[in-house]
Order: sequence, then structure tokens, then C-alpha cells
Amino acid sequence: MVKITALLGLSAIACTQCSQKTSEQRPNIIFIMSDDHAFQAISTYGGRLKNIAPTPSIDRIAANGMRFDRCLVTNSICGPCRAVVLTGKYSHLNGFRDNSGKNSFDGSQLTFPKLLQTAGYKTALIGKWHLVSEPTGFNYWDILPGQGDYYNPEFINAEGKYKEEGYVTEIITDKCISWLDQVKDSKQPFLLMMHHKAPHREWQPGPNELTLYKDVVFPEPPTLFDDYSNRGTAEKTQDMTISKTMRIEEDLKLFKETPKQDITGLKRMNPLQKANWDSVYGPITKSFYESEKSGKELVKYKYQRYMQDYLACIAAVDKSVGKVLDFLKEHGLDKNTIVIYTSDQGFYLGEHGWFDKRFMFEESYRTPLLIQWPGITKPASVNKDMVSNLDFAETFIDIAGVDIPAEMQGRSMVPLLQGNTPSDWRKEHYYHYYEYPGVHKVKRHYGISTDRYKLIHYYYDIDEWELYDIQADSLEMRNVYNDPAYSSVQADLHERLDILMEVYKDTDPLEKKVLPKMIK
Repeated sequence: MVKITALLGLSAIACTQCSQKTSEQRPNIIFIMSDDHAFQAISTYGGRLKNIAPTPSIDRIAANGMRFDRCLVTNSICGPCRAVVLTGKYSHLNGFRDNSGKNSFDGSQLTFPKLLQTAGYKTALIGKWHLVSEPTGFNYWDILPGQGDYYNPEFINAEGKYKEEGYVTEIITDKCISWLDQVKDSKQPFLLMMHHKAPHREWQPGPNELTLYKDVVFPEPPTLFDDYSNRGTAEKTQDMTISKTMRIEEDLKLFKETPKQDITGLKRMNPLQKANWDSVYGPITKSFYESEKSGKELVKYKYQRYMQDYLACIAAVDKSVGKVLDFLKEHGLDKNTIVIYTSDQGFYLGEHGWFDKRFMFEESYRTPLLIQWPGITKPASVNKDMVSNLDFAETFIDIAGVDIPAEMQGRSMVPLLQGNTPSDWRKEHYYHYYEYPGVHKVKRHYGISTDRYKLIHYYYDIDEWELYDIQADSLEMRNVYNDPAYSSVQADLHERLDILMEVYKDTDPLEKKVLPKMIK
């Protein structure tokens, strides 16, 4: 029997040191989560964008705390990732498997904000929610409906729906600082979940970032023109390429004629906002249609416009993080406040010719995670252990000195933040994506990842396995499943995957069943 570490029963372990703290000693927690922020677009992670599109404020968290280099999500898509963060349970158990709109998050189930609230924390959620139902477990909540809009967005709180004037990243920041100002003198510890919409598609930069990267040329990823050779049906039939899927008008905002319908929310702008926008995008649009680009030249152009808009949205988020960090320091809250920065999942920035997420490949499987905990976490430290958004709830519960419920499936990262990796920390991670048939046509798949290998099974209307050696093939370009050189690795991963599925109670045969009648 293969040994699977850090899985059975360990989520119930709580930090004794934390549980002995009084209410006054327990740290405040600020959880900042952006939407679709690729780790490749955070300068502390290095990479091709580091010196061109820096994120100095987000980097401050890494400088003051710990950078996690292998934080993996359980299901790389917005709503399900948020449900996992709240519950500490995989999608098949928390009930929110996809963004199809067919279900809503069951707010009656146990979540970490509820436990912190019961333990004496003041709790607030501000920004993107994207779980359909109303938030529960919060003393205060003020959320965007659905995906929300970049300009002059509507919000919903306990009193109803209303509209705010301005840019969504700046509005969310102001709302969060206002709430912090109200609770800063309280003897109660607080939890603030600050959820940004940006940099979600369609990547509309704010008024202060419209021209930030307008003339910058960004380096291309080496796999921008990937032809998906040496891989299977899923990669060849997806619908998330820059070349074919990314829309000139809706995504790049280069409208040849003024659209009759408000396709991307641009008609929400007031006259001044629209004039500023047109002064920047008007000349870009005119130049594009005069150029008559096609083929690879068009793909290269689309990639550049994508990066210019996407990274400009991130620049506003970075400023937002700086304002929050500055507020904490100005009011003496920085010494007893844990600050976390993450994204709901990773994102493709042209790698494999893609944008969006969903696949179990590194760019969307990995999400950024930076945590500063003054007095506990060593500044500028780097952790390479395999952690997950499945662990967030358990970590916050542990920090608050509350016993971790046995039903939660992750594990507290407190020992890691203290610089001590337990000997039985996980050596493998389980993934399961469900949203097919659906947007972007990414096949349903599940799999296992270790520090070196990744085994993936695509199912439902196909039955294909893929195996990657991410040490020898860091770009994940060669499927080595059934390669004799990897036969022992393949057998080992199959056995370990079966065990993980048992441990995480994801063994429903109807979910894994290939449907023969649908196979062409």
C-alpha cells in the first residue's frame, strides 16, 4: 500500500499555542483575493514580466512575510474556488462545482467566517462574491452582483441593491478602509475578506491606469504558438485561445462601430469617464483597423493588447493593497494583523496560446499566495511545500484559536508560517474540474500532482490519460503516459490517485463514468 501523508484525521489538529490566546491577543486577519491574478504577473515571483510590470505593494507582503511557491487550487474556476476557501472542503462536498448558474452556494453549511464570528471576531466581506446566494457568517457584507462591473458598479448589501460612481477597484478599497476605520479601536479582533473583481475578463483599466502600458511591448511566452502535439483531445478541442477565442471588440475593446447593446459595461461610464476612455482607445482602435493584421501578426497584436489591459488592471489592485498596508501602519494595526494576498486561481498569459484557466497545467493550477504575520513569519521567507486553497479555512480557524472541524479536508498552515514543516506534510495533491459542456469547452478532468509528476484523467465524453514530468518538461508540452520509461511512475501515481479519491470521498462512479454514446 502506498503511503499517503497528511490526509487522514489531520485537519482536526489545532494549534495549542493559538488556542491559549485571549481575545485581545488574537491577530486580526485581512484576506485580499483578486480574480484571475496569475502568479506570473506578480514581480516577487519573477518571470518575464517582473521588471516591466512590477507590483511593489503586493511584493511588500512577501518582503514582510512568506511567499508560497506551490499553492495549488482544487478546481480552477472562480465560484468553486471561493466555496473551497470558505468551507475547507472539495467542490463535490461543498456543493458548488462550477459556474454554470444551475446552483447556488449553500450558506447554511459550516464556514470559517461563521466559526470566527462565534469566537468573537467581527467579520466583513466586501467586493466580489460570485456564489449566487447571500453571504452568511458576516457582521457586514457589501458585494458585487455576479461578476460585477468595472465602471460605476452596482453593489448589494443587507439593505438592497444600489449603484456607486467610480472605478470598482478603487471603490472596493475605499469601502474596506472605511470598515477598518470603524473597527480599528475595537477590542474585538476582526476578519476582513477584501475581494477584488480585477483583473477578470474583459480587463478594463481604471481611469488612473488607462495609459500605463499603452506603448509597452511585453515579452511573449515560448509556447504562444503551441500546436498541442504530443498531447490529447482536451488540449486540441478547447476554446480559450488568443488566436480564435479572444474577441477583438468585446475583449480588446476595439469596437469598429458603437455597439447597440452594452456588451461589456462600457456604457455605464459617465461623460467624463467615457471621454477619457475614448481619448486613449480611439486612436488605438483607428490604428488597428487601418493595419489589417492577420495570421501570427494578429495573434501577436492581440497578446500585446491583452497584456497591456490585464496588467493595467493589476496595477490598480497593487495600489489598493498599498493603501490597506499604509492604513494599518498609520493606525498601529500592522503589528497584530495578518495580511494574506492570493487569487481565486491562476491564469494563462499566453502560455499554450491561451487565456483563462480551468486546466490542471501549472499556470492555472497554481495560485499566488503571500502571507505576512508580524512576529511569527520570518520576513522574505519562501515556502516550497505543497499547500492549497483547501488549507485556507483551517489556517484561519487555527489562528483564531478555534478547534478545526473534522469535516474540513485541508490542513492548517500555521506550522509552515512558523517556519516548521511537519514531517507528514502532504506529498501529493488532488484536483477535479467539472464545467463541461460549458464555456471554453475544457473537458472534465481530475488528477494528482506531486512535486515532480502530474497524472490527469479526462473523462465524460472522452477517456484519456496524460502524464507529465514537470521537472524535465516544465512547460508541460509532452504527455509521457504509456511511455515505458515512466511505467513505474505511472503505476505509482494511479495507486496514489485512487487513495486520494477515497480519502477525499470523491468516488461516485457516475461522476467518473465515461459516456460511450457520446464518444465520436
